[in-house]
Amino acid sequence: MLIRPYQTSDWQGICLVHDAARKFELEASGLADAFLTLEETGEEEGLFDATLLVAEVDGEVAGFAGFTDEEVTWVYVDPARYRQGIGRALLDAVLHAAGKPLSLDVLVGNTAALSLYQSAGFKIIDTISGKLAGNEQFAATAHVLHYSN
Repeated sequence: MLIRPYQTSDWQGICLVHDAARKFELEASGLADAFLTLEETGEEEGLFDATLLVAEVDGEVAGFAGFTDEEVTWVYVDPARYRQGIGRALLDAVLHAAGKPLSLDVLVGNTAALSLYQSAGFKIIDTISGKLAGNEQFAATAHVLHYSN
């Protein structure tokens, strides 16, 4: 597995990963009807405002992560590759590259993601309700997590 910076040639690959994984994320949180593709929401959600890293396995995009100075904004792994250490490798790379405290939100019900983040040292500091990022027609509840290195 190779963790590397995003390249424009990765666009189709990260769209495929996001769209497949986002369905799992939303279903786990009872929000399956809120699904929109990355192509529909990525720009509006600030995808390219983040530093993006890509996990490549056998020459294919297997996952990606994004972060800003304060927040982990994206972590998605191809569901066909779940439980292979890709999410952990991406998260570790983000934490190393950021080198400072970060926060993130995880939808209530997404226990797999919550477990990953907590095992990396993130702590729940709040639970909030509001509009679902990317599809504001839907209400959502999320845990706010914080990481201090």
